[in-house]
Amino acid sequence: MSDQGKTPTLYEWAGGREAFERLIDAFYDRVEGDELISPLFPGGVSREHRHNVILWWSEVFGGPPEYTDQLGGYHRMVSKHHDLAITAEQRLRFATLMSLAADDAGLPHDPEFRSAFMAYVEWGTRLALANSQPGADPAQEAPVPHWGWGEAPPYQP
Repeated sequence: MSDQGKTPTLYEWAGGREAFERLIDAFYDRVEGDELISPLFPGGVSREHRHNVILWWSEVFGGPPEYTDQLGGYHRMVSKHHDLAITAEQRLRFATLMSLAADDAGLPHDPEFRSAFMAYVEWGTRLALANSQPGADPAQEAPVPHWGWGEAPPYQP
């Protein structure tokens, strides 16, 4: 815990920037080998893309607001999904690969963390699915979500 008696952010609990770097690299390594998801990334997943996604996920889970400060925040993320026409099957595969990548990256496996983590994955992938459809008109101005523990705070023995 960062301060005595203070509940850590999900970012802190996961292990900070290094944990999210491992997560996103493990995820995109899986994506590049996946026949259903890899077509969304023709030519593979660039180092720049991985870096930007690390900034997004770090900020969402309570890390520094570097995605917003450096790249423009929510509007930028929404624009990256415009007209991708993500399918329901691709959304589910994304969620599955992210869960597996969390294992690969050694993220905490306690049920409280994984519940909060996967809640964001479900929420975010369902928004991306909707926002990626041709003709979709997603909100352009919204805050970057800040994900927390939800109903199950972290277990502390």
